[in-house]
Amino acid sequence: MNTKRCFDLLLLLLSLPLWLPLLGMVTVLVRWRLGSPVFFRQQRPGRHGKPFKLIKFRSMRDVCDADGRSLPDAERLTPFGSWLRSTSLDEFPELLNILRGEMSFVGPRPLLMQYLPLYNEHQARRHATLPGITGWAQVHGRNAISWEKKFDLDVWYVEHRTLWLDIKILCLTLQTVLRRDGIQAAGEATMPFFEGSGSTKD
Repeated sequence: MNTKRCFDLLLLLLSLPLWLPLLGMVTVLVRWRLGSPVFFRQQRPGRHGKPFKLIKFRSMRDVCDADGRSLPDAERLTPFGSWLRSTSLDEFPELLNILRGEMSFVGPRPLLMQYLPLYNEHQARRHATLPGITGWAQVHGRNAISWEKKFDLDVWYVEHRTLWLDIKILCLTLQTVLRRDGIQAAGEATMPFFEGSGSTKD
């Protein structure tokens, strides 16, 4: 077991009295405000692109148009769901992904499976480590920066990651969450769909 995995498990254990009651409380709130299912599960790429099931609290209504297609995120996101996202409480179930060894506290955010073939060689290096609940990109703009900037920050983290950098990112994350910085891109519920950049960096 490597140092990063030991750190994740130790932090999970030490923070148990904090996150376990919160997990229970938010579960009840989501069930009351949005109904079932309480959890949102979606296949995401993990380390080396290997798929795993990401677990989050549901923040959107299941609403479709006349043709049975889901409405855009902005139309399905409720005020309660926006609050969940702005406080990052929707991310709490990902602690279970950490427990299962599919994620880490710190690492590039796990995005969509359909993005995998769109990455250039430089961007694909973000998958050289476990994805995280927070990361270097999340404390440097989160969703308010461009995809290219986000991926550059992710790759920088992969190339410079240390235990001390992880601790620094966790501390900066607390500040980001309290300030509710970078929750969404301009005019978007979160981020626009990534369509590829085409460029390759050395």
